[in-house]
Amino acid sequence: MTDERRKIMRVLSGETLTPPPLWLMRQAGRYLPEYRETRAKAGSFLDLCYSPEHAVEVTLQPIRRYGFDAAILFSDILVIPDALKRNVRFTEGHGPEMDPIDKTGILALKPEGILTYLEPVMETVRRLRRDLPQETTLLGFCGAPWTVATYMIAGHGTPDQAPARLFAYRYPKAFEHLLMLLADISADYLVAQIDAGADAVQIFDSWAGVLGEKEFEAFAIKPVAKMIASIKARRPQARVIAFAKGAGYLLKTYRQKTGADAIGLDWSVPLAFARELQKDGPVQGNLDPMRVVAGGKALEDGIDDILQQLGNGPLIFNLGHGITPQADPANVAALVERVRGRRN
Repeated sequence: MTDERRKIMRVLSGETLTPPPLWLMRQAGRYLPEYRETRAKAGSFLDLCYSPEHAVEVTLQPIRRYGFDAAILFSDILVIPDALKRNVRFTEGHGPEMDPIDKTGILALKPEGILTYLEPVMETVRRLRRDLPQETTLLGFCGAPWTVATYMIAGHGTPDQAPARLFAYRYPKAFEHLLMLLADISADYLVAQIDAGADAVQIFDSWAGVLGEKEFEAFAIKPVAKMIASIKARRPQARVIAFAKGAGYLLKTYRQKTGADAIGLDWSVPLAFARELQKDGPVQGNLDPMRVVAGGKALEDGIDDILQQLGNGPLIFNLGHGITPQADPANVAALVERVRGRRN
C-alpha cells in the first residue's frame, strides 16, 4: 500500500479527516502489562532498544490492542549520545545517566560509525514495516539537538536544564558546535530510518520550554531547521513532525522557521491558539496525559474539547506528552473509542 492511504500521511499532507487519526506518545510503555513482560526478558533498557526482536514486539503491542493509526519505533532519544560513546546507562529509579561532557569533550567527539552502531535500530524499522498492518503509518524519531545536548552536558536530566543553559552562556562556540554536530548526525539518522521503511519522523524537543526567546531561536529553531532542510534535500517526500514541548507563544513561527510539516502541541497550548496554528498546517495533540489516568468525565471532556476546537482542520489526535505508567489500559481503550466515534 502506498502511504497515500495511510490516514496520518494524508493529514501530514494537509487533509482533514473525520474522525481524525490517532496515536499516543509512549504508547508502547510501562502502562501495558505485556510491555513489562518483554522489558523483563530483554535485560537492560538499552538492550531492549537494540534488540530488533524485542523492540519490534513492544512497538506492535499497542497496535494489536488498540489499532492506533501509527506505530512509533520503540527506541530512545539517547541512542545518539550512546553511539557517540558517552557511556549512557538507565538506572531504575534514577532515569538516564551518562558521562557529562565538557568543552574539550565536545571538540573531541567523532561522528564516524554512528549509523553502523545504530544498525539494530534500522533492522527494527525494516521488520516493523514488514509486520505492521498496511494501513498503519510507521513513525521514526529522534531527540532534537537542544534536548539531547541538555543530557550530554549535565550527564542526567534536571528540572530546568540549568547546566546546559549555563554552559551555553559561558561557552557559546563550543555549545553551537555541539548543537550543529547533533543536527547533522540526527538528520543522517532520520534519513536512514526513512530509507529503512519509516513513513514519517518526529523530532522531540522535550526541553524547549525552558528557553528564552533568543535561546529558543538559537538552540531550538536553528538546529531543527538545519535537520529538516537536510532531510528534505535528500528525501523530498519525507514528512516531519516537530514537537517543542512547553514552547508556548514561540510556536507561532516554529513551523515556518523550521520547515516542519506538522507541529506537536503539549497540553498547555490553549485550543484557541492551536486553532490559529492549525491555519498554517497540521497540528498534533494535545490531551493532558493525566486525563487518561483519571478516566471518566475528565477524559471525555478533554477529548471532546479537542475534537470540537481542532477537528475541522488537519489534526492528528494525540496526547500533549507521553502516556504515564499510571494510565489504565481500559482508559486508553475508552479514548480510542471516543475519538473514533466522532462523525460529521
